[in-house]
Amino acid sequence: MINKVILVGNVGKDPDVRYFDNNEGVANFTLATTERGFTTRDGRQIPERTDWHNVTVRRGLVKVAESYIKKGTQLYVEGKLRTRSYEQDGVTKYVTEVIADTVKLLGRKSDNPAVDDNSYSGNSGAQPTPDSGQSMAPQNQSSGNEGFSAGDDSNEQEDDLPF
Repeated sequence: MINKVILVGNVGKDPDVRYFDNNEGVANFTLATTERGFTTRDGRQIPERTDWHNVTVRRGLVKVAESYIKKGTQLYVEGKLRTRSYEQDGVTKYVTEVIADTVKLLGRKSDNPAVDDNSYSGNSGAQPTPDSGQSMAPQNQSSGNEGFSAGDDSNEQEDDLPF
C-alpha cells in the first residue's frame, strides 16, 4: 500500500514553528493549490478551484521552514496524508494533514536568495537532496520556463498544469 501526496502551491501563512524540551520541533503551515478554470467544448465555464492543505514538517525541515518559508512562497511538497482526531466541547473533530518528507522551494532565486539548491528532505536534516531523473527541478532558472520537468514516462498523459 502506498500513501504519497505531491503538492505544488503557495504558502498561505508564515509557518507556526514550535520547539519542545528535547530540542525537537514541528512547523505547521497551509498550502494553497489551484486548478485552472476552463471552458468545455459545449461552452460551459468551469471555474478555478483552490484547495487548502495543512502541512506539517519535522526534524531538519523545521529549520528550513523557519528560515526560508513565508507567506506567498511557492513550494513543492512531497509526503503522506495523515488524519487525526481530537475532541472539542464533546464533539470529535478530524484533521487531515500532509506530513512532509521533502520540501523544494520554487519560484525566482530572488525569492529565496540564501538558498543554493532549494531541495530539502526531512530524513537527512536540512541538507539539500540531489536531483534524480524523477525529481522536480526548481523554477529558479532564468529561461522563463513555467513549470518543471520529470523523468520520461511514455504511459503518462500530458497534463495542462497551472504552474
